[in-house]
Amino acid sequence: MSHLSLLFLFSVFSATHALTLPSDVSALQSFKASIKPSSVSPWSCLASWNFSTDPCSVPRRTHFTCGISCSADSTRVISITLDPAGYAGALSPAIAKLTQLTVLDLSDNSLSGYVPSALSSLSNLQILTLRSNSFSGPLPQAITAIKSLESLDISHNFLSGSLPKTMVSLSSLRRLDLSFNRITGTLPKLPSSLSELALRSNSLSGYLLKSSFDGLTRLEVVELSANAFTGPIQSWFFLLPSLQQVNLANNSFTGLAILKPTASDLVAVDLGFNQIKGYVPTNFSAFPLLSSLSLRYNQLRGPIPLDYSKKETLKRLFLDGNFLNGKAPVGFFSGWSGVSGSLGDNCLQSCPTSSQLCLPSQKPNSICKQAYGGKPRS
Repeated sequence: MSHLSLLFLFSVFSATHALTLPSDVSALQSFKASIKPSSVSPWSCLASWNFSTDPCSVPRRTHFTCGISCSADSTRVISITLDPAGYAGALSPAIAKLTQLTVLDLSDNSLSGYVPSALSSLSNLQILTLRSNSFSGPLPQAITAIKSLESLDISHNFLSGSLPKTMVSLSSLRRLDLSFNRITGTLPKLPSSLSELALRSNSLSGYLLKSSFDGLTRLEVVELSANAFTGPIQSWFFLLPSLQQVNLANNSFTGLAILKPTASDLVAVDLGFNQIKGYVPTNFSAFPLLSSLSLRYNQLRGPIPLDYSKKETLKRLFLDGNFLNGKAPVGFFSGWSGVSGSLGDNCLQSCPTSSQLCLPSQKPNSICKQAYGGKPRS
């Protein structure tokens, strides 16, 4: 038999009978043991994890049919991506033995308990997704030691406590989503690598500080709605160079300062349902790509800037629920205007009731007089 034939047979034998590193097998066994057996359906991935067979052996036929991926040499587990099968139980700290793991995705199940600090040992982990489970307790500070982490999603759980002050240490993090939890406190300094920040529906409070966002030149999406932030939104915020979408609705912001940008990719802004006082900022019209703007249900007064009705990129505008006065710009009601939204529930004059933009109807004159110190609408 030739040398090449021997090499071929050896490679086939090795691929068929590869042995997963024993510590990886042990970690998988502990992982499965921490899941309640009653929650493991016969058709699920975990039901196929039968340790009478080597987890990384190939080809797979009846065991370990899904849920894990292995390295090219079939010796290390590099990914765990479970199916959304309703698994209940805890996340075993023994998972930290899977030191080559790059992806851990347990989303859309019923796992509970604390997120183990031992995850910090996964020095190659790039994607951690625990979305839509029942994890509780604080986000472990130890997780911020995972320098390789690019995406962290633990949204739709019951996390509490404040964000670690060491969040900035996640030097590769591009996407952070901790929305729909019970997180309190203020925003710490954020990693400069971030492109998407989502912390919607928590109990975060305090001001938006420039120090939290320093160096975030790649930040494109900010979703901080339904929290308890307060104070003014300062002019530096909307000048973040890569910003595209901003949702700060349903907070307690009180002021707003907008400067004209030299260049901007900003497309959509939602600042509705806050306590913002003052005039509608004219400078929003200077953002070249702005398509959607909501300032609804704040405490704004004065006229609607004429430039808004001349801005051709603007397709959705919600200014309803304020105390805006004067005449609604006629440009909104011309044949070429493609703006949808609402200017209703204000103190405007001459807003044609035949236009959908003017719904709902304007405030009673008595309320408008009171808002303007007894003076009638101007």
